[in-house]
Amino acid sequence: MFGLKNLFPQSAATAASPPSATSPTSDALLCSEAVFDRRNRIAGHLLRMRQADIAARGPASIQASHDEQLLALLSTEDQAAHGGIFFLPLSSASLALSTVDRLAGRKIILLLQLADKARSEDLLPRIEQLQALGLQIGLYRQPRHAAFGELVTATDCGAIDIAGNTPETLRDFSAAYRAIEKVRPTALFAANIEHLDELRLCRQWHFDYFHGHFADLPSVTEDERSGADPHKMQLLHLLRLVQSDADNASIAAALKHDPLLAFRILRYLNSPALGLSGRIDNMEQALMLLGRQRLFRWLSVLLFSVREPQFGDWLLVESALTRGRLMELLGRDSLPQQSGDLLFLTGIFSCLDRLLRRPLPEIIADTPLPEAAAAALLRDEGPLAPLLRTAMAGDSFDPQRLAASARNAGLAPSSVNRAFLAATAWASEVTEHWE
Repeated sequence: MFGLKNLFPQSAATAASPPSATSPTSDALLCSEAVFDRRNRIAGHLLRMRQADIAARGPASIQASHDEQLLALLSTEDQAAHGGIFFLPLSSASLALSTVDRLAGRKIILLLQLADKARSEDLLPRIEQLQALGLQIGLYRQPRHAAFGELVTATDCGAIDIAGNTPETLRDFSAAYRAIEKVRPTALFAANIEHLDELRLCRQWHFDYFHGHFADLPSVTEDERSGADPHKMQLLHLLRLVQSDADNASIAAALKHDPLLAFRILRYLNSPALGLSGRIDNMEQALMLLGRQRLFRWLSVLLFSVREPQFGDWLLVESALTRGRLMELLGRDSLPQQSGDLLFLTGIFSCLDRLLRRPLPEIIADTPLPEAAAAALLRDEGPLAPLLRTAMAGDSFDPQRLAASARNAGLAPSSVNRAFLAATAWASEVTEHWE
């Protein structure tokens, strides 16, 4: 993840100028970073465009083009209206783009970095116009900017780069916004939190949204590999039964050993996120309505449910769901001969080693998968491997790796961006109904 100096690499005053005709911006790729709320759950995602072959501190004209591409993507994709909140770091100059108006009705917060020559008398009417359309406007802390003081009272969210400020500054920033809250509802966004101590400080000072490396998954130690979750072991047993020739009555009987699990599965299958046309009241009915492969898919999703989840657990859940959905969406055109369920399951299973704290070959040996999925997961071979590499690169925040993976899979950046946005929104929508 990168600080504000990398999001807005040079003076934003030049961001209003159009990008150079020779600027290689058409292959910019969408990057998504989780944003947590005060319940320690993922509230949404910070979205930005990254260029694989341009340094993070590239020309301001490139940043302006990235703003335009991001806004165009969000304004034309229906999937952007679903899931959690999208936080968009933008130059204030980009508010003049007509694509901003087409974001009306979306759960989006625009986080503005003021251009050097930005004037409050120009921005205030535009901010009010966008707020009337239902958009929320945030503002990064820039106390030395002449327009900052007046714009603070007109915006809905205050953002601050935690890595570049002292605890005293955070305290004063929070106090100032809480004073504004007496006049209008406001929220506080903490960007680039590196450590849990910084997170605790931000929580103490009433911040609402938290973004940064603090949520990264820890490495799995050898001691942790010995742990086994009985709930997940039962799910793996059910997966084996569903994939085998066991009859429906045998699968339903296996569920009687864990009534709570049966309840959770049925509740999940009936959640609005899945959009099933009829209600499912028992597992035998689920098997008849969904079929073995579809039920296997949703049992696999349930593997990622975690009791009392922490930040890393939520990241793992979203990573797995996003990978699975991304493979499914990208494979519709590039691998039409492969079933969507197989593509989805391959993406999901790529995260199982981290979830179960066991080597992936052991897990797949216990839960047989079709050969195409096993070849991609274990040997990086076969028709599914290029898509899997692309899906795994999608949550790496490495645009060079993602660009190379997409190119090797024969995928255009625009196709990857649309699918990645849709997969991110879908994963957020599913986890909204998580217990």
